[in-house]
Amino acid sequence: MTNKHLLLIGASRGLGLAMAAEFLKKGWTVVGTVRGSARTRLHDLADEYAGRLEIEVLDIAEPDQIAALHARLSGRRFDILFVNAGTANANDDPIAKVSTEEYARVMVTNALSPMRVIESLQNLVSSNGIIGIMSSGQGSISNNTNGRHDVYRGTKAALNMHMRSYAARHADEPRALVLMAPGWIRTDLGGPNAPVSVEDAIPKVVSVLLAQQGKPGLQYIDRDGRTVPW
Repeated sequence: MTNKHLLLIGASRGLGLAMAAEFLKKGWTVVGTVRGSARTRLHDLADEYAGRLEIEVLDIAEPDQIAALHARLSGRRFDILFVNAGTANANDDPIAKVSTEEYARVMVTNALSPMRVIESLQNLVSSNGIIGIMSSGQGSISNNTNGRHDVYRGTKAALNMHMRSYAARHADEPRALVLMAPGWIRTDLGGPNAPVSVEDAIPKVVSVLLAQQGKPGLQYIDRDGRTVPW
């Protein structure tokens, strides 16, 4: 057991659920968010780890819900705030064929909303803690050599830029800031053809994230701890 606390945004399934389970195995106390009131696999995990996993409801695209979560957690301190919540568009159309509504939906969820969460909840993170976001290698402009997944790539590149701006504004602070590129993983979002399982990927993601403790400034890294080119 440890006395460490994680606030995990977007933990009902996929990578977020696996991260919650991995931190709990390591003895952490976890507050994880789900988007609605329906029972999820995170609730099953809470039954297994009674007293160490709390569940909060949050739709990150709703600013009022972010503010309400902050109010509920006011006065508590977390060693890590990690924003995992995100989405993708349903097809791989070239950017000009994507509707304005679909583009806005994915951009708001993947780029604007995570930064709203961080700006709102940052004061709940200990001064030497970690603030992280689940980004993607597809957000790397340098690595874009096949031109596919236009919308998703664009939202993650925008997220990376917004986080760089955040880091510049907080350059004198000792917190570690992490953009995590976990790789292509078999989840509902990643699909069945991804080459890596959640069980293989997430322990690496968590270990690399924990290794950033005490390293101020922003890093864009993959699950093996390698720097991803911007």
